[in-house]
Amino acid sequence: MLSTEHLRDDLAALRERQPLVHNITNYVVMNLTANALLALGASPIMAHADEELDELLGLASALVLNIGTLSAGWIASMRHAAEAAGKRGVPIVLDPVGAGASRLRTDTALALLGVAPPAVIRGNASEILALAGAAGKTRGVDSTQAAHAAAAAARQLAAAYGCAVAVSGAEDFITDGAEDLLLPGGHPLMPRVTGLGCTATAVVGAFAAVAPTPFRAAVSGMAMMKSAGEIAARQASGPGTFVPHFLDALHNLTPTEFAASRTPLQA
Repeated sequence: MLSTEHLRDDLAALRERQPLVHNITNYVVMNLTANALLALGASPIMAHADEELDELLGLASALVLNIGTLSAGWIASMRHAAEAAGKRGVPIVLDPVGAGASRLRTDTALALLGVAPPAVIRGNASEILALAGAAGKTRGVDSTQAAHAAAAAARQLAAAYGCAVAVSGAEDFITDGAEDLLLPGGHPLMPRVTGLGCTATAVVGAFAAVAPTPFRAAVSGMAMMKSAGEIAARQASGPGTFVPHFLDALHNLTPTEFAASRTPLQA
């Protein structure tokens, strides 16, 4: 069972190793997610040109795939990157943004899952339900379901692909099919900022590069988002001032403070 000491150790390892996280993500969030990874202590690269993927994935410690703004060329690059990462043993974190909202999004996410099994799938409840084939309804890329509503679907996906699944919400639900965890915290301002869900996926990607298991990477990454969000909200007056305080919180939170802020973890 995970303890707060595991969270402390994972953040310490991330800060020491400064992993290179390769992101093929949507252009709405590139700047925010890159800055969040830098603030946390990781090293981001945001590249989707097919011609350089093999070289870059030879350097990367994790691959983040985010289907938020799809096009045919980007889909092909994601498939190429997933295949290359799978061959190299580079952990993949998949964000199925808007799965269930359109056939293209759902089919693309399922196709990527078929190319190489991910270490972690991170999405909202509606997206996870859609991937599992349940009757999840999606409003744009926003969830209409609470995280716990997708618990069975998350366990199903975790078992099918041998991965961890993180369902974000007021309480995050995280599972690897054998072990479950509910993670409270965060702040209501967080859903009012475009791209914080995608940022969570990138942060989980950074932890996937250093944590000993995908489940632990998912818990550490989502817990880091909750902790930084709580700190930022105490200083922010709205969404506009939340973001710089959030980046500062990612940068300034020490491993010991991070562990203390997540007591207790709820199994």
